[in-house]
Amino acid sequence: MDLFNPEINESTNLLPKDGKVNYYGKVFSREDADFYRENLLTTIDWKNDEAVIFGKLILTKRKVAWYGDHEFEYTYSKTTKKALPWTAELLALKTIIERKTGETFNSCLLNLYHSGDEGMAWHSDAEKDLKKNGAIASVSFGAERKFAFKHKETKEVVSLILEHGSLLIMKDTTQTHWLHRLPPTKTTLKPRVNLTFRTIVR
Repeated sequence: MDLFNPEINESTNLLPKDGKVNYYGKVFSREDADFYRENLLTTIDWKNDEAVIFGKLILTKRKVAWYGDHEFEYTYSKTTKKALPWTAELLALKTIIERKTGETFNSCLLNLYHSGDEGMAWHSDAEKDLKKNGAIASVSFGAERKFAFKHKETKEVVSLILEHGSLLIMKDTTQTHWLHRLPPTKTTLKPRVNLTFRTIVR
Protein backbone atom coordinates (compact mmCIF):
# COMPACT_ATOMS: atom_id res chain seq x y z
CA MET A 1 0.00 0.00 0.00
CA ASP A 2 1.43 3.37 -1.02
CA LEU A 3 0.60 6.37 1.12
CA PHE A 4 1.45 9.59 -0.71
CA ASN A 5 0.53 11.80 2.25
CA PRO A 6 -2.68 13.35 0.88
CA GLU A 7 -4.04 14.17 4.33
CA ILE A 8 -1.66 13.86 7.25
CA ASN A 9 -3.05 12.87 10.65
CA GLU A 10 -0.31 12.29 13.19
CA SER A 11 -2.59 10.09 15.33
CA THR A 12 -3.20 7.60 12.49
CA ASN A 13 -1.30 4.31 12.72
CA LEU A 14 0.14 3.62 9.26
CA LEU A 15 0.59 -0.07 10.02
CA PRO A 16 -2.42 -2.41 9.79
CA LYS A 17 -1.19 -4.59 12.70
CA ASP A 18 1.73 -5.65 14.89
CA GLY A 19 3.24 -2.23 15.54
CA LYS A 20 2.69 1.50 15.49
CA VAL A 21 4.00 4.12 13.07
CA ASN A 22 2.84 7.74 13.10
CA TYR A 23 3.75 10.30 10.45
CA TYR A 24 3.60 13.92 11.60
CA GLY A 25 4.43 15.45 8.23
CA LYS A 26 6.44 18.68 8.14
CA VAL A 27 7.07 19.83 11.71
CA PHE A 28 9.63 22.49 10.69
CA SER A 29 9.09 25.56 8.54
CA ARG A 30 10.91 25.62 5.20
CA GLU A 31 13.33 28.20 6.59
CA ASP A 32 14.14 26.14 9.70
CA ALA A 33 14.39 22.90 7.70
CA ASP A 34 16.83 24.54 5.27
CA PHE A 35 18.89 25.85 8.20
CA TYR A 36 19.18 22.45 9.87
CA ARG A 37 19.97 20.69 6.58
CA GLU A 38 22.90 23.01 5.88
CA ASN A 39 24.08 23.03 9.48
CA LEU A 40 24.06 19.24 9.76
CA LEU A 41 25.82 18.80 6.42
CA THR A 42 28.70 21.02 7.55
CA THR A 43 29.07 20.55 11.32
CA ILE A 44 28.44 16.85 11.95
CA ASP A 45 31.46 14.53 12.20
CA TRP A 46 30.42 12.33 9.28
CA LYS A 47 32.19 9.01 8.64
CA ASN A 48 31.62 6.35 6.01
CA ASP A 49 29.54 3.60 7.57
CA GLU A 50 31.16 0.23 8.18
CA ALA A 51 29.72 -3.26 8.02
CA VAL A 52 31.27 -6.72 8.34
CA ILE A 53 29.92 -8.95 5.58
CA PHE A 54 31.19 -12.54 5.27
CA GLY A 55 34.12 -11.59 7.49
CA LYS A 56 35.17 -8.64 5.33
CA LEU A 57 34.99 -4.97 6.43
CA ILE A 58 32.93 -2.96 3.93
CA LEU A 59 32.77 0.87 3.73
CA THR A 60 29.53 2.35 2.42
CA LYS A 61 29.12 5.53 0.38
CA ARG A 62 26.48 6.58 2.87
CA LYS A 63 27.94 8.39 5.87
CA VAL A 64 26.87 8.16 9.51
CA ALA A 65 27.42 9.81 12.88
CA TRP A 66 26.46 8.81 16.43
CA TYR A 67 25.75 11.27 19.27
CA GLY A 68 24.38 10.85 22.77
CA ASP A 69 24.11 11.76 26.44
CA HIS A 70 27.10 9.56 27.27
CA GLU A 71 29.78 7.68 25.34
CA PHE A 72 27.25 4.98 24.52
CA GLU A 73 28.52 2.08 22.48
CA TYR A 74 26.13 0.93 19.77
CA THR A 75 26.75 -2.25 17.78
CA TYR A 76 25.09 -3.07 14.45
CA SER A 77 26.30 -4.80 11.28
CA LYS A 78 29.00 -6.33 13.51
CA THR A 79 30.70 -2.97 14.09
CA THR A 80 30.65 -0.81 17.25
CA LYS A 81 30.40 2.97 17.45
CA LYS A 82 30.96 5.26 20.45
CA ALA A 83 28.68 8.26 20.83
CA LEU A 84 30.04 11.80 20.50
CA PRO A 85 28.78 14.64 22.75
CA TRP A 86 25.70 16.50 21.49
CA THR A 87 26.09 19.60 19.35
CA ALA A 88 23.91 22.61 20.23
CA GLU A 89 21.78 22.07 17.12
CA LEU A 90 21.23 18.36 17.84
CA LEU A 91 20.19 19.14 21.40
CA ALA A 92 17.75 21.76 20.09
CA LEU A 93 16.29 19.23 17.66
CA LYS A 94 16.03 16.58 20.39
CA THR A 95 14.10 19.01 22.61
CA ILE A 96 11.69 19.90 19.78
CA ILE A 97 11.03 16.24 18.94
CA GLU A 98 10.56 15.23 22.58
CA ARG A 99 8.01 18.01 23.10
CA LYS A 100 6.20 17.08 19.91
CA THR A 101 5.98 13.36 20.63
CA GLY A 102 5.96 13.12 24.42
CA GLU A 103 8.84 10.62 24.18
CA THR A 104 12.38 10.95 25.58
CA PHE A 105 15.62 10.01 23.85
CA ASN A 106 19.27 9.77 24.90
CA SER A 107 21.03 9.30 21.56
CA CYS A 108 20.83 9.93 17.83
CA LEU A 109 22.11 8.03 14.81
CA LEU A 110 22.46 10.27 11.75
CA ASN A 111 22.66 9.12 8.12
CA LEU A 112 23.81 11.18 5.14
CA TYR A 113 22.62 10.02 1.72
CA HIS A 114 24.48 12.06 -0.89
CA SER A 115 21.97 11.32 -3.65
CA GLY A 116 19.15 8.97 -4.59
CA ASP A 117 21.71 6.33 -5.55
CA GLU A 118 22.32 5.69 -1.86
CA GLY A 119 19.71 3.91 0.22
CA MET A 120 19.20 1.35 2.97
CA ALA A 121 18.26 -2.31 2.57
CA TRP A 122 15.46 -4.05 4.47
CA HIS A 123 16.27 -4.22 8.19
CA SER A 124 14.80 -3.69 11.66
CA ASP A 125 16.30 -1.67 14.51
CA ALA A 126 16.20 -4.38 17.15
CA GLU A 127 19.78 -4.38 18.44
CA LYS A 128 20.23 -5.44 22.07
CA ASP A 129 21.54 -1.96 22.97
CA LEU A 130 18.17 -0.36 22.17
CA LYS A 131 15.24 -0.09 24.57
CA LYS A 132 12.89 -2.96 23.66
CA ASN A 133 9.71 -1.65 22.00
CA GLY A 134 10.98 1.88 22.58
CA ALA A 135 10.16 4.77 20.28
CA ILE A 136 12.46 5.77 17.42
CA ALA A 137 11.91 9.26 15.99
CA SER A 138 13.01 9.72 12.38
CA VAL A 139 13.58 13.32 11.20
CA SER A 140 14.32 14.09 7.54
CA PHE A 141 16.02 17.12 5.99
CA GLY A 142 16.77 17.49 2.30
CA ALA A 143 15.59 15.41 -0.64
CA GLU A 144 12.14 13.82 -0.33
CA ARG A 145 12.48 10.03 -0.39
CA LYS A 146 10.20 7.03 -0.37
CA PHE A 147 10.28 4.96 2.83
CA ALA A 148 8.79 1.47 3.11
CA PHE A 149 7.78 -1.09 5.72
CA LYS A 150 7.42 -4.86 5.09
CA HIS A 151 5.79 -7.31 7.49
CA LYS A 152 8.22 -10.11 8.34
CA GLU A 153 5.60 -12.87 7.97
CA THR A 154 2.86 -11.67 5.63
CA LYS A 155 5.26 -9.61 3.42
CA GLU A 156 2.65 -6.83 3.26
CA VAL A 157 4.28 -3.52 2.29
CA VAL A 158 3.35 0.00 3.40
CA SER A 159 5.24 2.97 1.95
CA LEU A 160 5.12 6.75 2.11
CA ILE A 161 7.13 9.83 1.11
CA LEU A 162 9.28 11.44 3.81
CA GLU A 163 9.27 15.20 3.28
CA HIS A 164 11.87 17.90 3.97
CA GLY A 165 11.51 18.84 7.66
CA SER A 166 9.23 15.89 8.51
CA LEU A 167 8.92 13.58 11.51
CA LEU A 168 8.00 9.88 11.69
CA ILE A 169 7.73 7.78 14.86
CA MET A 170 8.14 3.99 15.04
CA LYS A 171 7.26 2.32 18.36
CA ASP A 172 5.73 -0.60 20.27
CA THR A 173 6.34 -3.91 18.44
CA THR A 174 7.17 -2.37 15.04
CA GLN A 175 10.81 -3.54 15.08
CA THR A 176 9.77 -7.06 16.11
CA HIS A 177 7.30 -7.62 13.27
CA TRP A 178 8.30 -5.18 10.49
CA LEU A 179 11.34 -4.44 8.35
CA HIS A 180 11.91 -1.00 6.83
CA ARG A 181 14.07 0.40 4.08
CA LEU A 182 14.97 3.49 2.05
CA PRO A 183 14.97 2.29 -1.59
CA PRO A 184 17.43 3.88 -4.03
CA THR A 185 15.97 6.17 -6.69
CA LYS A 186 17.20 7.80 -9.89
CA THR A 187 14.81 10.74 -9.50
CA THR A 188 16.92 12.85 -7.13
CA LEU A 189 20.55 13.95 -7.07
CA LYS A 190 20.16 15.99 -3.88
CA PRO A 191 21.38 14.93 -0.43
CA ARG A 192 19.18 13.83 2.46
CA VAL A 193 20.09 13.95 6.14
CA ASN A 194 18.15 11.58 8.40
CA LEU A 195 18.25 11.67 12.20
CA THR A 196 16.94 8.75 14.24
CA PHE A 197 16.55 9.63 17.91
CA ARG A 198 16.73 6.51 20.08
CA THR A 199 17.01 5.25 23.64
CA ILE A 200 20.06 3.18 24.55
CA VAL A 201 19.81 0.93 27.62
CA ARG A 202 23.02 0.95 29.62
